[in-house]
Amino acid sequence: MNRSLKIRPYARLLTMLGEQLIKNEQIALAELIKNSYDADADWVKVCFIDFGDNMEVSAKSIIIVEDNGEGMSFDTIEKSWMNPATPNKLEKDGAERRTLNKKRVIQGEKGIGRFAILKLGRKIKITTRIEGSNEEIVIDYDLSAYDDDFLTENKIEKDLFIDDININVFSQKPVIFVERDVKVNHTIFKKSNNKGTRIEISSLKGSWSENKVKSAYKKISSLVSIFDKIFHKRPDDDFEIGFEVGGERETFSDEDIERLELLFENSSVLKITDGKYSDKENCFYFNMNGNPIKLSLDDSLIRGVKQIYQKQFYQGKDLFNGEAWRTPECGEFGFTFFVFDFNAKDASKHYLQKKEKELLKEHRIYLYRDGIRVAPYGDPEDDWLQIDMFRGTKSVGMFLSNDQVVGCIDISKKNNPKLKDKTNREGLIEEGNATKDFITLIQTLLFYIRQHPYKQYQERPKDRKAQSIHKLDQINNEFSELKEKITDNPIALAAVNNLVKSYNLERNYFEKRIETTEDLAGIGLSVETATHDIMLMFSKGLIALDDLLKDCFADSISSNQIIGEIQKIRGIYSFIENQMKDIQLLFKSTKQRRRNIRVNDILNKVVRIYRSTLKREKIELNINEIGSPVIAKCTDAILLQLFINLFDNAIYWLSILDKKDKEIKITIDGNNNQLIFSDNGQGINVDDAPFIFEPFYSAKEDGRGLGLYIARQLLERIDYSIWLAEIKSEKVLSGANFVVSFIKNEDND
Repeated sequence: MNRSLKIRPYARLLTMLGEQLIKNEQIALAELIKNSYDADADWVKVCFIDFGDNMEVSAKSIIIVEDNGEGMSFDTIEKSWMNPATPNKLEKDGAERRTLNKKRVIQGEKGIGRFAILKLGRKIKITTRIEGSNEEIVIDYDLSAYDDDFLTENKIEKDLFIDDININVFSQKPVIFVERDVKVNHTIFKKSNNKGTRIEISSLKGSWSENKVKSAYKKISSLVSIFDKIFHKRPDDDFEIGFEVGGERETFSDEDIERLELLFENSSVLKITDGKYSDKENCFYFNMNGNPIKLSLDDSLIRGVKQIYQKQFYQGKDLFNGEAWRTPECGEFGFTFFVFDFNAKDASKHYLQKKEKELLKEHRIYLYRDGIRVAPYGDPEDDWLQIDMFRGTKSVGMFLSNDQVVGCIDISKKNNPKLKDKTNREGLIEEGNATKDFITLIQTLLFYIRQHPYKQYQERPKDRKAQSIHKLDQINNEFSELKEKITDNPIALAAVNNLVKSYNLERNYFEKRIETTEDLAGIGLSVETATHDIMLMFSKGLIALDDLLKDCFADSISSNQIIGEIQKIRGIYSFIENQMKDIQLLFKSTKQRRRNIRVNDILNKVVRIYRSTLKREKIELNINEIGSPVIAKCTDAILLQLFINLFDNAIYWLSILDKKDKEIKITIDGNNNQLIFSDNGQGINVDDAPFIFEPFYSAKEDGRGLGLYIARQLLERIDYSIWLAEIKSEKVLSGANFVVSFIKNEDND
């Protein structure tokens, strides 16, 4: 038998190309937005319509992706859109193809974007219009009649092939793409809105939430290189991406970009900029902290990386030419790296605060092709350069850790034709030598950076803290020994006595300075912890003001809307004012006289400061008062600092626990004139317990170890005390329990 057969895919291939191939909804939306980018759109807007208050999906829920790109003609729809993998995005000679107007390098190659829609929903209505056309075309997919695997239609089982699925295409008088103003974020586009493409997706699949929308926006906004934004290599208005939920725009601040820029400039140990790998010369060229560097692959500093470089490129001995090396096949590329020291001390200019470390850990080394990101490279959980693997299997000191380097690699279709995206948009195709060569070259460069410039940084003479010369016991003993030796010399003895007197005066002076410093440190710590929500509200207020100003300048807001926005801003700053009134008491500490204070009055002020934090972390607060009110003779500032430190510690340890019922319980015991501050966290480790009131001792990742120390110092000055509960009667909850006694140890008043 001799027959010629045709390949006829089953319809369930659609689920493999759409739902299974595309990892998540964020990638699906990104694919659609890439299509808008390729269509030379000035803007693209993603709208979530008829979702619940918490973004619950209902039968009415719709996602709309709309742009003002070039649109599609009927001929394009028939010959390109309906025929996936049409090779119309490459020139005949294989060179990069650019858009007609904006000269963008076209990103799509395989036509996978149309299948990405199936990750989002089963009913798709596409309306499109090209410039100058007197009609718009509608493509109507209704795939809701099929089961999830396209095995049945209307619950009737039958062999279902892709070409059995009919798509309705018709033209109509323009109703969507007509001359109109379109507002995207704060920009009003007044022209060229009578063309473009609108994709309306319903019968939605999956679930959505506010965090998922924010995550989608974050991933989609990172399509364009954040480094282009930081170094201002791309016009701000080149491609505007807007998100709307229920008709209201979602506002996402660019604060992280601004903070990254400051960290790059001020806190990085090594700034590796203007980097380029030349495949013709087999050399890396770059600036290291402003100094030009040329690093050849023949350099002995690199040849020593046997585990990486030699394994990939070394081809053994050549009879005539000595050692033989294979030329990397990936092509030339650019790079930029910023290297940080997460262990830098407070005094160092490279010191990083906890929030700064957290921000840096959200970014890794990104890969961009022609300025557009290749995902998922650069995500925190992605180890595409196998750095964590090498650190875990070979040597921790071989590479910089993944989270202490933020940077980007820049490739292009023109210079790197063998570096191709996987069909599922999850990285590069690993075939042949090109991708492995590319990764090996980057690993080699990072190895050099760790073993040479970074190692030199570590071995430089480090700043040393001034060592205390006042070791009291030793000095007093030495004075006594000296006096015994000169008892028969009255003049020398008198001189030594004067010296001892001067020393004691100086010591008392410095002890007062230390006490003042402790007071100021306590105020600083208290303000830092207590103003977290204030700064959040300030940020919200500034964003709201910026939005209002932009709307006013754009003349796109009514007077009633202005009043509503001003009222919202007024509420924000009213909250800030009330919080600051309570915190302001801290700054009067040196001027306040001790007085009798109801402990509960100050406690209520601190509870107000932490109310939103407790709510956000889902921590239940219970205050139990026993007997008559507890009265303390002290200042407002001492009690404020005490309670702020106790709340800050408890909230920190509860927030890192994965448990539902989190609780802080405060027992104010008027019968014993004491307070017990308890939580149901993990408690104090037995090994840590003896040291928790010592200065600079902390079990927190970024703790300074001063909070409890200063709280105890302040209380002891007024003869009150604080201790970690040890006996059963003092332990209220299962976690940490602190007892504060307002009974004076000695009555000095």
